[in-house]
Amino acid sequence: MKERRKELQVAALCNGTAIDHIPSNVVFKVVSLLELEKLENPITIGNNLESKKMQSKGIIKISEKYFEEDVINKIALIAPNVILNIIRDYEVVEKKRVELPKTIKGIVKCNNPKCITNNEPMTTRFEVIDCNNTELRCHYCNLKIKKDEIILK
Repeated sequence: MKERRKELQVAALCNGTAIDHIPSNVVFKVVSLLELEKLENPITIGNNLESKKMQSKGIIKISEKYFEEDVINKIALIAPNVILNIIRDYEVVEKKRVELPKTIKGIVKCNNPKCITNNEPMTTRFEVIDCNNTELRCHYCNLKIKKDEIILK
């Protein structure tokens, strides 16, 4: 007798963006970071799905939506190995891994209470000083922040 395969299926996407291999513990941070709650487009979110590469993963599919590269690369802050799939007419036409941008503006809070960004109404700005370990330096006060110390605004 043949062994039947049982697997979870997430609805196919006609046109749009599929963000795959998101660590399950940050799926909803990605939703927040991309401000998906503000979209009218149909969105499918799968979490704690089986994965051959990871223990469990999440996936987000956004119909009829394509993101600018700088927006998508923000995801690399919290999920560095995410795969982005651009889908047109049910076919993956482009597949790429997110990359940490050189500069991160407006999405990370500086951990220095005396930093001007915590005391004046201005946009935060961080330079990425180590891509592999996700280490940032505040442009204004030079405080270094490691991956596990990052606080999203």
